[in-house]
Amino acid sequence: MAAVESKGCKPKKYEYLDHTADVQLHAWGDDLKEAFEQVAVSMFGYMTELETVDIAREEIIEAEGEDMLSLLFHFLDESLFLMCADPYFIVKEVEITEFDRENFKIKAIERGEEFDLKKHPQGTEVKAITYSNMQIHDNDKKHEVFVIIDI
Repeated sequence: MAAVESKGCKPKKYEYLDHTADVQLHAWGDDLKEAFEQVAVSMFGYMTELETVDIAREEIIEAEGEDMLSLLFHFLDESLFLMCADPYFIVKEVEITEFDRENFKIKAIERGEEFDLKKHPQGTEVKAITYSNMQIHDNDKKHEVFVIIDI
């Protein structure tokens, strides 16, 4: 299988916040699309050290919702499903190619490789995405999201 060309590493625009029994992902970007991309990357970064992941394959995912919060939830849920599929797929880069804010639809390319315990340090398993305290801030000065994941 030929390697997939990387679009180049984007600067890290996320952090992990302590939360009782779970973890809160906080991501931001120059626009809301980038904040969504960053929060997906942060979820995979919690599962392994992304520096160890190569770009060998890409997967296309699609998600839709009834509003922006459900769109974010379904986008992350579809991304997490890649890690649960056989073979496990760990994502290093996310590029949203379609971000329809009126109809609440996303299409994204997720790049990475098959997860291998010999190569990728095992972090914490993400069991599920939650709606608990999910937040989206999108205005002229702030484009950020907060998502609690069940670990």
